[in-house]
Amino acid sequence: MLRLGVVLICAPIVMNLLLAHDIITTNLTYSRDISRILARRCAECHGPGAAIPLTSYEEARPWAVGIKEQVLARSMPPWGAVKGFGNLKPDNALTQEEIMIFAAWVIGGAPQGDPALLQKQGHGKEAQPQAVGRDAVTAVTRVVLDRQVRANGIRPLADAESARIVARLPDGRVQPLVWLYRFDAKWNRTFFFREPIDLPQGTEVESSAPLKYAIETPE
Repeated sequence: MLRLGVVLICAPIVMNLLLAHDIITTNLTYSRDISRILARRCAECHGPGAAIPLTSYEEARPWAVGIKEQVLARSMPPWGAVKGFGNLKPDNALTQEEIMIFAAWVIGGAPQGDPALLQKQGHGKEAQPQAVGRDAVTAVTRVVLDRQVRANGIRPLADAESARIVARLPDGRVQPLVWLYRFDAKWNRTFFFREPIDLPQGTEVESSAPLKYAIETPE
């Protein structure tokens, strides 16, 4: 009984010691692999001064599990539109390879690696607001075009929880443009079409929810 009691008392101590140090089972490291993906894909929202900066191992490590969950759910980096609605150019979402690198790094213990392998970077700078194009058509929810417009993309000018923007052409056709979903205007983003869309005079462009936006045209 004494031996069993010693085992029961020591077991929690041993478990705490094991949990205090991650078991490293991957060759992927923050310095060589993760930092480069973060710099390329995430620095715009998670740079110096952000609410959750991810510019160093010390900053990123506490969020490792959350990062893995977000990228596996494809919630990060945020896109702000429903895929498949409208013929949009590829977004800036992570590639499948990048997603698997994140997941394998976290599951493997999220090691730091050799800091000498970090990519040298200058100080990040905040993204500057981009002006609406000179020939763009600005609308608030609905607009009927008084001229032919060669549309290059849609630029939301306000937050949108869910807003489908479509073009109703004079011949009766309906052209899906973009379905905004949980879009944050701070992203300062234009959703570009794969090919410019010619919208004849008299075309009605409408959002399913109140929204200010611009129909951008090629320069």
